[in-house]
Amino acid sequence: MKEKIYIYYTNDLHSDFTYWPKVVRFLKQKKEERLSRREEYFLVDIGDHVDRVHPIAEAFMGKGNVYLLNEAGYDVVTIGNNEGITLSYEDLFQLYDEANFSVVCTNLYSKENNDPSWLERVHYKTTKSGLRIAFLGFTAPFNPYYHLLNWHVENPLSLLEQYLPNIKQKADIVVLLSHLGLYEDREIAERFSEIDVIIGGHTHHLLRTGENINETILTAAGKHCSHVGEVILTWNHDEKKLINKEAYTTKITQLEKDVETVNLLENLMKEASSKLSLPITTLEQELEVNWFKETKLIKKLSVMLQEWTKADCAMLNAGLFLESLPKGEVTYKDIHRICPHPINPVVVEITGRELKEIVRVGRSEEFMHIALKGFGFRGKILGKLIFSNVNIVYKKVNGRKYIHELFLGDEKVIDDKAYSLATADMFTFGRILPEVAKSTRKDLFLPEFLRDLLVETLREK
Repeated sequence: MKEKIYIYYTNDLHSDFTYWPKVVRFLKQKKEERLSRREEYFLVDIGDHVDRVHPIAEAFMGKGNVYLLNEAGYDVVTIGNNEGITLSYEDLFQLYDEANFSVVCTNLYSKENNDPSWLERVHYKTTKSGLRIAFLGFTAPFNPYYHLLNWHVENPLSLLEQYLPNIKQKADIVVLLSHLGLYEDREIAERFSEIDVIIGGHTHHLLRTGENINETILTAAGKHCSHVGEVILTWNHDEKKLINKEAYTTKITQLEKDVETVNLLENLMKEASSKLSLPITTLEQELEVNWFKETKLIKKLSVMLQEWTKADCAMLNAGLFLESLPKGEVTYKDIHRICPHPINPVVVEITGRELKEIVRVGRSEEFMHIALKGFGFRGKILGKLIFSNVNIVYKKVNGRKYIHELFLGDEKVIDDKAYSLATADMFTFGRILPEVAKSTRKDLFLPEFLRDLLVETLREK
């Protein structure tokens, strides 16, 4: 006898609910098909469903997302880095308290030796025919962040070596929900043929018909749920083994919306709006935002960042603010609207020579127009770099203006001397500003976002 098992999945929604009502409609249709044929199915999510860029995620600290997953009938989820490192310890600890699904994250541990009740290392599902399916979940080990939040994320490879022998004795099929990224998924598939399926995320890759490595099938459905994934496993009960593995993704942007889900989102948005409407201050005049100029608002936040971190100087990009703040009452909703990024403050150590290069690059047209995607940045372009406690002396040569000298306050910047620079943690990733990214000293500040400092800036300054 042959039996087919269906796994439907989503990954990396990032609280972009544009297609969520269509996702739910697609899943409802698939569930009806499976039930009509008496076939087994499971709904899973691979993490980064929560992203505090959206007012619903911000107002409910992710619990609105959990409610939506409940309503859609999910069975198993794992967490992504956006659930893991953009919430305080308490908020993550309580995030899934009301979940109607299982949460599996094999490599997440509380440093307080008190794991939340919802956290499972391995979750087993048994089909009506008696087949046992083991679900593991791994999240990306961003321990410099996790440790500051009182969590630890263990190395996935060492845990697989530890867990798989025992799992294979208990389960017929092994499914890994991986919020690690495509490169890591491929490495795991090469090393651990015991894993039948790896459903991936984190790097937002789209594998339309899967990828076979060793004896494992890999799949992933991009980002923002414009696609929904489907895995079809065929089990031969006579031979007691899997005889076929298939993986597909379906673009669902053309589907009709599920009306109930549209209404749920509208109600959640109204509640979120109300929660975020607490007043912060009242402005006597508009605070302008301009991505190519030093405005009062970005300058004051840079000063606050330097004072709060006690750094020698501070630097922020004007593109952090998406809109101006009009005259009148300012609420948390306004702050979230103009500064939605899940970005933390960080202090890095750089040399005077590196600081001069950062100042030079940050004044260039090319840098200001970089349309950054990722690293927590949710804006349009980087904009001009704005500094606190950095004074620039220019010199004209052949009619062109060059940076001649820098001063921190009244002190001349020395090329080989080390200085502490407070900035946005997004600059510590990639190659946006190599001088910051390669710094060997990076002191992160969590769980505060830059917009939390913006609130204090408006109140105090």
